[in-house]
Amino acid sequence: PPTMRAGVDVGGTFTDVILLGDGGGTEIRKLLSTPPEYDRAVVAALAERGRELELTEVVHGTTVATNAVLQRRGAVTALVTTRGFRDVLELRRLRIPHMYDLFWRKPEPLVPRRLRLEVAERVLADGTVERPLDEGEVRAVAARLRAAGVDSVAVCFLRAYLYPDHEERALAVLEEELPDATVSLSSRILREQREYERSATTVVNAYVRPLMASYIDRIRGGLDEAGIAAPLRIMQSSGGVMTGEDAKLRPVFALESGPAAGVIAARGIAARLGLRDAIVFDMGGTTAKASLIEDGTIARGREYEVGGSLSGGSRLIRGAGELLRVPTIDIAEVGAGGGSLAWLDPAGGLQVGPRSAGAEPGPACYGLGGVEPTVTDANVVLGYMPTGPIADGGISVAAGAALAAVEGIAGTLGLTAIAAADGIHRIANARMTRALRSVSSEKGRDPREFALIAFGGAGPVHAAGLAEDLGIATVVVPPAAGLFSAVGLLFARPEFHDVRSCHLDAATAGVDTVEALFAEMRAALAPAVAGDVEWQRSADLRYHGQSWEVEVPFPEGETLPALQARIEDEHERLYGVRGQPGAPVVIRAVRLAALGPTPQEQA
Repeated sequence: PPTMRAGVDVGGTFTDVILLGDGGGTEIRKLLSTPPEYDRAVVAALAERGRELELTEVVHGTTVATNAVLQRRGAVTALVTTRGFRDVLELRRLRIPHMYDLFWRKPEPLVPRRLRLEVAERVLADGTVERPLDEGEVRAVAARLRAAGVDSVAVCFLRAYLYPDHEERALAVLEEELPDATVSLSSRILREQREYERSATTVVNAYVRPLMASYIDRIRGGLDEAGIAAPLRIMQSSGGVMTGEDAKLRPVFALESGPAAGVIAARGIAARLGLRDAIVFDMGGTTAKASLIEDGTIARGREYEVGGSLSGGSRLIRGAGELLRVPTIDIAEVGAGGGSLAWLDPAGGLQVGPRSAGAEPGPACYGLGGVEPTVTDANVVLGYMPTGPIADGGISVAAGAALAAVEGIAGTLGLTAIAAADGIHRIANARMTRALRSVSSEKGRDPREFALIAFGGAGPVHAAGLAEDLGIATVVVPPAAGLFSAVGLLFARPEFHDVRSCHLDAATAGVDTVEALFAEMRAALAPAVAGDVEWQRSADLRYHGQSWEVEVPFPEGETLPALQARIEDEHERLYGVRGQPGAPVVIRAVRLAALGPTPQEQA
């Protein structure tokens, strides 16, 4: 039988599948997602053809973990931490999403205070142990967690990034006392300073881990039953792939897996068209996403938030969601998709999203029981979308149902159905323009100098209007735009990251000290990747007296004094001001990424 690789992207509304053969042949499928058991659509889509083909690999992008955080439907999670630090999750950072919103309230922590427990242990800033871990106290904590019915535990001790031994010993006790619970260690998730970022990231990992593990196991079991033995890979937020087993242990690295795949595919088509600068726009059924490609390079970040009005890193609006400190493609996200519902606020004003009709019941025009008007219904009424069968014939788009839904809200507004539909379309555009500006003009980039690459099931329908609003002259709509993220899954490389915090003067530190940290990370990452591996090294630098760092490349063989010029260049690129030549520079962390071979681009 012919051999093929499969990319499967599961969204809130549709599940997209692309099969890519060794000779370049492709097959595509789009079918309705099956919430809450999204795995059923994945297995069904592959099982049918898997009996006739030899699948050599299945690469999967999913929003299951993201949705669990957004909807607060994760596991019953506890936090075990150093005495005196149980409220780190409550204190957060001093960030608020709207400066003048006097009534804004911080989101409730994913772990309630009664499940945030402390133990006696203390490690000093130099990594020496001031107070050894009391394992008896850990056992007592485990007994309380067992009685509380906890499913997952996050362990985050102060300065565990320097001295992880206490967390490892706590893990042994907790696994013995709580055999049915998963345990996530901050020293295995994020070996980096700043206890809030480390705690928050580890807690999110623990919160979604049982759900993600069960989801991956169900997919693996379904594939096995269908006779598909192909390895299962999961897309990461960084744009690389990880094994299914690794994703079960560290799902926090895969929260933005679906959107990341679309950006990878967009970079590929931009390169083929000779476009060095592009804004990437992905509009699906539930959300719209935006990212940036500048000089052929994808914009990346080290932290982002999930759950605010704008998810993503480097946003002007921050503090409204759950902070994650993980490598990621810099993506802005708004709740405006094809399934976003149109509604009237208390003042009678027309609003769109973030609530979505999703896959069930879906837009009214799908004929699956939806009656409220959505963006898709408005586009059908305006004639922007054709009627007839979609999603492998599982749905037939009906203009009459769309018109009836829009007329309901049009009557209240005193408008014709066409005028109301146009208003819904324009308001959706306004919400999505916000995401596009957040990755361009809010970062000092003129969107008029970029092309717009639009994809997703609803992206091309709105691309021209968005380009007009932003003054963009070039719009690219790729082939199979509705399944473009699934295409990106097949061109992602295996990718693994590690980090070590330190505090070294760049002018006086010994190069052997830094190289020892890189060697430690390389030894930890080497077993995870096979074949030809590309090692990417970088360092987090800051001027003496500053609070936050900038990341710069640190190639092998680079001298520490040479980093001085790199931070000056990067400081000017980011902030428009060149750092003071000769000012003392501090190395606060070194980072290593292991990248496996790039799949052969055949499509």
